[in-house]
Amino acid sequence: MAKTIPADSVGLVTPELIHFDEPLELRSGSVINVYDLMVETYGELNAEKSNAILICHALSGDHHAAGYHDADDEKEKPGWWDNCIGPGKAFDTNLFYIVSLNNLGGCAGSTGPSTINPETDKPFGPDFPIITVRDWVKSQARLADYLGIDQWAAVIGGSLGGMQVMRWAISYPQRLRHAIIIAAAPKLSAQNIAFNEIARQSITSDPDFHAGRYHDHGTYPKRGLTLARMIGHVTYLSDSAMRDKFGKDAIQENFGRDLRTGKLNFSYEVDFQVESYLQYKGETFSSQFDANTYLLITKTLDYFDPSVDYEFDLSKAFAQSTCKYLVISFTSDWRFPPERSKEIVDTLLKAKQQVSYLEVEADEGHDAFLLPIPRYIDALKSYLGCVAAELNKQDDKQGVSADAG
Repeated sequence: MAKTIPADSVGLVTPELIHFDEPLELRSGSVINVYDLMVETYGELNAEKSNAILICHALSGDHHAAGYHDADDEKEKPGWWDNCIGPGKAFDTNLFYIVSLNNLGGCAGSTGPSTINPETDKPFGPDFPIITVRDWVKSQARLADYLGIDQWAAVIGGSLGGMQVMRWAISYPQRLRHAIIIAAAPKLSAQNIAFNEIARQSITSDPDFHAGRYHDHGTYPKRGLTLARMIGHVTYLSDSAMRDKFGKDAIQENFGRDLRTGKLNFSYEVDFQVESYLQYKGETFSSQFDANTYLLITKTLDYFDPSVDYEFDLSKAFAQSTCKYLVISFTSDWRFPPERSKEIVDTLLKAKQQVSYLEVEADEGHDAFLLPIPRYIDALKSYLGCVAAELNKQDDKQGVSADAG
């Protein structure tokens, strides 16, 4: 029996694997000779090809941002940003053509460490080169060329996705009209790099890791990747969110200390609900993600600092950008707190750029950017409504000019 798909969903979608045979020179100096990008699109590209929006995903994201793949699987969850993408939603597919891809180095179809290396007939594994945000955006620009899109109406991303948005505005200033940067930072703090290093050590110290060549040994560092994800997941939640989620004791406030069985075990087994939850999240993730990709993308995060080519002055990096900016942060996000978003805003103002800023009151922590928080969603919808109106005026002017000619 076919499942019921909500009316405001993009419905069933089919990913497309796009092949590129032009060598891609990376910031490291390495070259990827040929590669594939897995892509999903939602909505229709208009005749002027002016209504396209690029979605940039975060660490564990991929191309499947909205809709469904299987008409019969009632347990299938929609894409990771489904609450924002669809007819009448914030990213309105009645107005925009939405493009979402699995970045190079990913493990959801695009070329990455788990892809077969044509030179060895084995997975690339640790031989896959380190990728930077700049490299991602370079590959995304080639995707835009392939799709015939000269300029994005907007480039949008949260967390690591927001870093890609900033790089777009710096590297390809003429190719986007609006940059929407959500829950991001101009570069990682030492604390964030430390969290990433602990996660990497969790993976690389797993006996089944085999220096990244686990495929050759018929193993998989499941325990290490589970621990890495548990560490990461803690940083995506706020203290208040964890209290609400794991503190349902009706008698008194217990600071999120609900017991799994209602009593202590007096052993090293799981006692608290939060322990059980983290183990479940980590184990589920470890069965769906590639460990080498996790190592790679955490390094991509660590390396991001677009100021390095501009005498460490980010305002100089943004000086040539021509787009308008919307920057959004969340009060309870301690991974990328509002102060880091304000750094971006202050830098943009110093560079004399047009920027709007919204700080959303939310208890959900860093993951808030993925959730349907009313004020946040309303702000996105309102802003993109203005983008659509702006496009209509631009297209009307071009139509009048063409008629006059």
